[in-house]
Amino acid sequence: MENLEFLNSDIPSNILCRLPSKTLLRFKCVSKGWYKLISDRSFIQSQLQKQKPTVSGFIFQGKYQWCNEDIRTVSYIPVVESQGEGEGDNDKKVQQKGFDFLPEDVVMLASCNGIVCCRSCFPDQAQDPAVYVCNPSKKEWIKLQSTAALDNLSTIGLAFDPTRDPIDISTKFKLVRVRQLETEEEDFCYTFEVYSFQTGAWTKSNEICHCNNNLVQNNSVYVGGILHWRTDGDKVLTYDVEKELSWLISVPIPAMEFETIPQACIGDSEGRMHYAMVSEKGLHIWFLEDFFESKWTLKHSKSLQEIEEEHPRFYNLHQRVTEAVTYHMEPWMVPLGIKDGLLLLRVSTKLYLYEIETCSVKQACSLSKLGPHIMFCPAVLPYSMSLVPLNPHRELPLY
Repeated sequence: MENLEFLNSDIPSNILCRLPSKTLLRFKCVSKGWYKLISDRSFIQSQLQKQKPTVSGFIFQGKYQWCNEDIRTVSYIPVVESQGEGEGDNDKKVQQKGFDFLPEDVVMLASCNGIVCCRSCFPDQAQDPAVYVCNPSKKEWIKLQSTAALDNLSTIGLAFDPTRDPIDISTKFKLVRVRQLETEEEDFCYTFEVYSFQTGAWTKSNEICHCNNNLVQNNSVYVGGILHWRTDGDKVLTYDVEKELSWLISVPIPAMEFETIPQACIGDSEGRMHYAMVSEKGLHIWFLEDFFESKWTLKHSKSLQEIEEEHPRFYNLHQRVTEAVTYHMEPWMVPLGIKDGLLLLRVSTKLYLYEIETCSVKQACSLSKLGPHIMFCPAVLPYSMSLVPLNPHRELPLY
């Protein structure tokens, strides 16, 4: 199959489009013919329909607690399938050069179906912050028209579903910027601005959502055409990108039901919105059955004692979780992200991948590998490798 020109093009296309993106990205180096085929938009669309993308890793970036300057270190934590529980040291597998193809240092904002949204770092003395949408797997990027209203407190969600919007002509995506404003009644509300790749412009939505809770920045999840953001209260903010409607979803259990302050995160798996919570009651994971009625179904439940018994490395977990809150210490166990049946957990000074279906645990890396100030509310974005093209002119041909 070295020269595809002598073969029926339907045959290699039929075979290759059933392979995962990670494999196909390597196969582009086989020959000019393979490179051309795997780069073709119609082939990529076919591959997306036949091969469901799965999480390949988590993008991790810390924040300063009392400083507006941005931390420039971006780490990529791969999902390592070959490691057994407790075996080896995965620190060497952590990558910190994955976004060096961009023209400047960036802050991670959102990730969705293989593409990532980020902005230039603050402070920048001369220019307004730039917004980039990129595909790290292909090292392609687009610099969007900047908006002077963008600041380091801006919350942006990325909406992109290649199975809904064919990519044979262009890669359609939208960005939704959320701003919190104070009303005349001294309450707070959220407003929305939408950027469409098709129009190349930001437009202000007429939608307003009244809510006094703050958003957890860089924590959007796009499921079924709807963006979700977790708040620091008992609500999840949602926004229907096409209908431009928003509403609030109540979390499965309010924080006041617990003795200690629970730690939580949101994510998606099997096409459903998921909510994970760690408290003195244990680890619980729900999925959302009904958006409008805030109906959650419990999917996974483990007491801290059960987790200790199954995983001795988490010895005395219940006492440590309780003491962390009692003595105002850093939370001992924190869920950071969910994607495709995997939960990324921070336990003390290490990160672990918890497989929800089997309850197996694999060490991902130590916090020390991820740079400074990593324990304060980091941005954690699940990432799936993708062939989706953004700007073909940014990718140099191999031959």
